[in-house]
This record gives sequence, C-alpha cells and structure tokens, in this order.
Amino acid sequence: MKFYQALGLDPKLALDSEDLKKRFYERSRQWHPDRFGRAPEAERQQSLDMTALLNDGFRTLKDPIARAEYFLESRGISPSKNPPPELLEEVFELNMALEELREGDSSARPQLEAARERFSSMLDESRQELEGLFSKFDQNQDRAVLQEIRQVLDRRRYVSNLVRDVEKELNVQLSN
Repeated sequence: MKFYQALGLDPKLALDSEDLKKRFYERSRQWHPDRFGRAPEAERQQSLDMTALLNDGFRTLKDPIARAEYFLESRGISPSKNPPPELLEEVFELNMALEELREGDSSARPQLEAARERFSSMLDESRQELEGLFSKFDQNQDRAVLQEIRQVLDRRRYVSNLVRDVEKELNVQLSN
C-alpha cells in the first residue's frame, strides 16, 4: 500500500478528495527535485523516486475505480477473466446487432443506441454501488465486502468495454 503510505493516508477505499489533493501538494513540494539540486546523488535520486511515487499514487487514488483496483490487488484479489453471467444473453444479442450494423444493416442502430444508454446507466449505478461498498468496508473491514467490490468492478469493466465497442461502431457508421 505504498501509495497510501507515500501520501500519509490510512488505507481506505473512501477518501476525501480535497484532503488527498492537499497531501499530494504538500509532499510534492517537500520532495520536489529542485530542492535537491545540490544534494548528494543518493538524495537527488530519492527525490526523483518519491516524486514519481507521489504522482503515480495521486493519479491512482484520486480515481475511485483505479483506487479500488489498486486496493484489491494489494490484498491479492485479482480481477475475473469471465464475463458476468447475468449479462451473457444481452451481450450475445448486442454482438449480433453490432455484426448486423457492420454488414450494413442500419436497422440495428436503434437497438445499439438503446443498449448504449442502458449500459451507460449501469455504469452510473455501479459507481453509486461502489461508493456504498467503500464505506461499508472502511467501517467493518470485512473481506467479504472486498469480494462484493471485486464483482462490481468486474461487471463495471465488462460493461465499460461494451459501451466503448458500441460507441466505436456507431461512430464508424456515422462517418461512412
């Protein structure tokens, strides 16, 4: 949990973004390479290393999804490679509609636009669900909650890829 440590934070899933930003700027000033210009080589290198760590940490921790992924992976909870079972039928139909659109059947466009809206809504719902799970975990530190978070993140990643694929194909068809 080196990102939390570098920024002086307790490892939690729910973070105050203003506090995170404040800590980042304080530590960035403290470790800024310009302050170590005349220092021995080892201290200059430490300054560069800390600056890189702070930048990576801030970038990761300010994004709730990246933060959750980092948090789970640091606890040995890896993403699933399998699609969420509750989406399989819908994904099959979506892939058929995408293929029809690619082959020139524009009648599939309304179905894809509706799917894009539905999946975008699912992304919003997952964000809200994650916020609740973050607080729940921070309060009781129950590993079962981390598994719930993993499932939501896996579903979210899959849905996000579907939205991307649909938008890409709809945009390609518009430009043709």
